[in-house]
Amino acid sequence: MTRPLAILFQRLGPYHHARMEAAANLFPIAAVEYSPLDPTYAWATVAPNGRYPVHTLFPEVQIGSQSLRRVRERLWRLLDGLGPSAVAVPGWSAPASLLALEWCQRSGVPAVLMSESQETDARRNALQELLKRRVVRQFAAGLVGGQSHRRYVETLGLPAERVFDGYDVIDNAHFANGADEARRSAPDLRSRLGLPERYFLAVSRFVPKKNLERLVEAYRRYRHASGASAWSLVLLGDGALRPELLRLRDRLGLAAHVLLPGFKQYEELPVYFGLAQAFVHASTVEQWGLVVNEAMASGLPVLVSDRCGCAPDLVSEGVNGHTFDPFDAADLSQRLVSVASDPAALASMGQASREIIARWSTARFAEGLRSAVTAASTRGHPRAGLTDLLVIRGLALR
Repeated sequence: MTRPLAILFQRLGPYHHARMEAAANLFPIAAVEYSPLDPTYAWATVAPNGRYPVHTLFPEVQIGSQSLRRVRERLWRLLDGLGPSAVAVPGWSAPASLLALEWCQRSGVPAVLMSESQETDARRNALQELLKRRVVRQFAAGLVGGQSHRRYVETLGLPAERVFDGYDVIDNAHFANGADEARRSAPDLRSRLGLPERYFLAVSRFVPKKNLERLVEAYRRYRHASGASAWSLVLLGDGALRPELLRLRDRLGLAAHVLLPGFKQYEELPVYFGLAQAFVHASTVEQWGLVVNEAMASGLPVLVSDRCGCAPDLVSEGVNGHTFDPFDAADLSQRLVSVASDPAALASMGQASREIIARWSTARFAEGLRSAVTAASTRGHPRAGLTDLLVIRGLALR
């Protein structure tokens, strides 16, 4: 591969840079960021290390504030200048992603779909799925999260032999090393950060789909069953539901036991993982759940909602954790009790987490992407008909 692979993302955070560093070890790449301004994630700006070029379409404004015409002009001009061998596109719904796919069709350059969508993420509409198939079949290959994501893109028309996994990975060493270092300084860090001796940890945005209110309710049941030996619960993150969570916590009499330290940046996270006893992720909708990767790299047992896309690939029942029904507070409460009542198993489950997540490293992303690009180049770009191009443009305009 002599010409670079253009890798597109909405916003480049620390997770994206870790993946692209791994990819840059195998082939030339060019990173394309739509905008560094994103109301969803409050990541600090990450400076690239110079191993690959980074291009930002709109450095000073959110891409959503720009007209489709302006986005198309900037994106197409950039791709024309890069002359990529292929373009890796995040998803099939964002207007910029659809415009990138249209550029590939017009330029004869293979497009690789990067996807973590599952069929169960939302109620599916037959007409929407038909239109989606027209879009997805314009990609020459795909890189997906895991089993459930593979199944979905295959139902949308991508042949199995051109679909590879490894999209949803993190820098495991960042969390493993940081968590271990935190454990070596545990007394001082607990005192300085106001953290309890033993706690369940949850890390997420405070939005409805993260199901934090039901988690707090399940924790109340767990605490009632466990009595004085109960662990605390630390909810790390922030968002619109914070006031509601504080009111619920106080109403249930849990103010001394449920802590909300706020949002923490990437560099701070390993400490909170390292001092925890177990991790819980209760989302009712979750395409993957990278926080589960983080917890496992940190050596924690994990309790993961069975709606999370990562669950089939990362959770081995009874070995490194458990799955549960996120709509059933009693089910989750029983899982909390089970993990906390067997302290002897915590170390072995945490070690199993590290052994499992070692197979889901940034190297897997790089190798999967290389395989997808090779498959796409061999296949060549699918030829779009006028109807397909009109569908792509129409969906971008919606």
